[in-house]
Amino acid sequence: MAVSRKTISIVLAFFAIYVIWGSTYLLNKIAVSELPPFMLASMRFFTAGILIFIIAKILKVDISITKKQLKNTIIAGFLFLSFGNGVVVWALKYVDSGFAALEISAQPLVVLILMRILQGKKISGMSYIGVFLGFTGIFLLVSQKQIINQEGQILGMIMIFICMLSWAYASIFVGQADLPKNFFVNTGYQMVAAGVMLGIASVSFNETWSAPTTWSTDVLWAMFLLIIFGSIIAFTAFNYLLKEVSPEKVATSTYVNPIIALVLGWWILNENITKQSIIAAVVLLTGVYFINSKRKIKPRALGR
Repeated sequence: MAVSRKTISIVLAFFAIYVIWGSTYLLNKIAVSELPPFMLASMRFFTAGILIFIIAKILKVDISITKKQLKNTIIAGFLFLSFGNGVVVWALKYVDSGFAALEISAQPLVVLILMRILQGKKISGMSYIGVFLGFTGIFLLVSQKQIINQEGQILGMIMIFICMLSWAYASIFVGQADLPKNFFVNTGYQMVAAGVMLGIASVSFNETWSAPTTWSTDVLWAMFLLIIFGSIIAFTAFNYLLKEVSPEKVATSTYVNPIIALVLGWWILNENITKQSIIAAVVLLTGVYFINSKRKIKPRALGR
């Protein structure tokens, strides 16, 4: 029986949000081993944003924006990308990519708690179980001697958690803010704004900028894949899936991404996977499942 074009598109889109987004932790880890973190993130998002606008022009998509929408895209770009992603890239100098992905998978837990605090949203019994399991999983992950005794690991994990607070607040903010209806245009403005802000941060921290001609082959490939696949293709696939399948199915990337990141980090970078890390992953992701099973808000494309 012939497979429809739509079915093929959906399968490829799921591959993108599962594998490509899961691999971005590895790619960032490779790139940040040689490049300053804020310069890296600035070049990635600014370049991706400009490419999105070029594609939009080719496709004759209207990229006009109101002053209020521009202001809101700048705020969202800061919360999601400048701080939310830029600081995570910095943290990857000290934290294994697999550990970072596992911690970030607890983001729905942070969103749920903030929604309770800021909006008074009721938490269901299933979600309470999810919160308990989520915090238990995080504790199991970060309490390992290998992490506690390694220089910079604890600070890196704390900064990633603060980034999760930024993403969670941004998720609530964009649900209420006046933003461009076209997700492609919205993303383009957020990425360009984030690229500029990260560039300013890079200069402020006296990071040394370098031309791509001076980068190693591994870093060049990592940046290329982050810009084209991680920032443009995977995000487009994510938004396509939100229109074609239920948000709950799209949210399954929350469980797959950290597993992909753990395996790739172990396979390519020889990162250590302990039994306690595996147990932490099972407990944490089970908690996220309980939270997502009752949430009705759409998942957000964060931290990739």
